[in-house]
Amino acid sequence: MDRRITRRQFIRGTAALAGTAFLSSCSTGPFAEKGPPTAADQVTLGKTGLKLSRLGFGTGSKGGSIHRGLGNREFTRLLRYAYDQGITYIDTAQNYKTHEMVRDAIQGLPREKLFIQSKMPGVPEKPLEVLDRYRQELGVDYIDSLLSHVAVKADWDEERKRVLDALEEAKDKKIILSHGVSCHSLPALRRAAELDWVDVNLVRINPKGVHMDTPAEEWNARSDVTHLPAVQRQMTIMRQNGHGVIGMKIIGNGDFTAAEERERSIRFAMQGGFVDAVVIGFKNTDEIDEAILRINRALSQTADRAAVA
Repeated sequence: MDRRITRRQFIRGTAALAGTAFLSSCSTGPFAEKGPPTAADQVTLGKTGLKLSRLGFGTGSKGGSIHRGLGNREFTRLLRYAYDQGITYIDTAQNYKTHEMVRDAIQGLPREKLFIQSKMPGVPEKPLEVLDRYRQELGVDYIDSLLSHVAVKADWDEERKRVLDALEEAKDKKIILSHGVSCHSLPALRRAAELDWVDVNLVRINPKGVHMDTPAEEWNARSDVTHLPAVQRQMTIMRQNGHGVIGMKIIGNGDFTAAEERERSIRFAMQGGFVDAVVIGFKNTDEIDEAILRINRALSQTADRAAVA
């Protein structure tokens, strides 16, 4: 029997999965009592059972340079503004060099209300010592999610086995609450989708296929919309396997400068049924307000269609 599926069959299948997931959340989640879902809702991250805001505050815009350029005072003001709007998910990484800025910004906030995700690149000789440094830099006893950063090889889990074993040990000790990977190639993404070790996937996704995973095992390979279906297929597998899925590059790494591009991309992310949450980098409060508005509008449209169905 020919087991290949057509693109139309794939789209039908993923649409059905998305509809089922959304209707389930409407009947048992906040939509059942509080109205349509919003960017500030606390959502469950796959099989981890952990909660985070649907919209996350990213600190890695242009490798973190945008946020470092703001300076500590303005960065703190911006993150606190996001927190006041209900954004409790903060995304950082060693590469961004923003750990200490996050530490200063969250001082005085209730730790239990925050979801902090960081990332570890490469294969350090002593991963647990690196992780201890992260906790000191962030000023926290534990990190909610720690990802192996920028995986590109199809066998990244073997290549980084020392890191994976260390993160499993850290999870057992509750130094971290979950672990996973951020991929920068399609071969790495395929492996992540099938790997039981992965709790959380950070996936590059937008409707134009900009800055997304390709078959090339290169972290910065050029991509376009032709690469989108393959990434969506792996995200569907991740959801089926109970992985938490967080979307990034929603604004095309800042390339979507037109309002209609941002509207289309956010609507695509919110209505596709592929992600639990998304992370966006902000450089001012207007961008936060806009993202919340667009996400809420997209979710409300989906809720309306679900109610009619």
